[in-house]
Amino acid sequence: MAIAYFYFHAELNYFLPRHHKQVKISHFFEERSSIKDMIESLGVPHPEVDFINVNGEYVSFSYIVSDGDTINVYPISARDTIIPSISVLPKPLTILRFVLDIHLGKLATSLRLLGFDTLYRNDYEDEKLAEISYSQARILLTRDKGLLMRSLVTHGYYVRNTNPQEQILEVLQRFDLFKLISPFKRCLRCNGLLEPVDKQSIIDELPESVRCLPRQATQIDQFQRCQDCDRIYWKGSHYERLQQFVDGVLNSQKGK
Repeated sequence: MAIAYFYFHAELNYFLPRHHKQVKISHFFEERSSIKDMIESLGVPHPEVDFINVNGEYVSFSYIVSDGDTINVYPISARDTIIPSISVLPKPLTILRFVLDIHLGKLATSLRLLGFDTLYRNDYEDEKLAEISYSQARILLTRDKGLLMRSLVTHGYYVRNTNPQEQILEVLQRFDLFKLISPFKRCLRCNGLLEPVDKQSIIDELPESVRCLPRQATQIDQFQRCQDCDRIYWKGSHYERLQQFVDGVLNSQKGK
């Protein structure tokens, strides 16, 4: 029986059982296996890995593990101190778009609110999510390690936090999105783009409180309609709450 020695660095330890965290792992194997398959068999999804060093040399995911190999596996954060000659990550996407699994509905709403193209449905099967991520060049955000390990998934990330308010900050930081925030551009329900619309053209679709009270006419005079589902948005009490959320996100980066 052959043996390889693995060491996972930094946040990759998140995916390992307690007895494997921050230690050299002795991994026994019998059959020939790619380093990608072996890394995932130990619990780390391939989209979380940036580069791999075997016996002092950087290798790709296709490398076949040999008896006695010493293998160091690094996440993207390791680039702060190491510049590898080979990265296993795919080329960065020119346009950052997302697709989210069933566990991340509130995160999907937050991303849409901040202007990011975000697909989400609570009836997407794993196979469909992986196919959408691949065919539409979307980053798959998930709380399911098995989904992230599907071979079709090239751009993906496992969201660590379970609190929705922490999740949005985590994703914005991971993909350096703060400078790309453009709030109130997308429909929170369907992800469609919003466009300005004249009040008189939608007057019959507005609630009576907005349509009929003259005092509100000067306060609520800007309306938007979703180009896809026709939902109407205006700056009512709900807008103030959403604006507070956006301000909180933006203020979280001040001083950093």
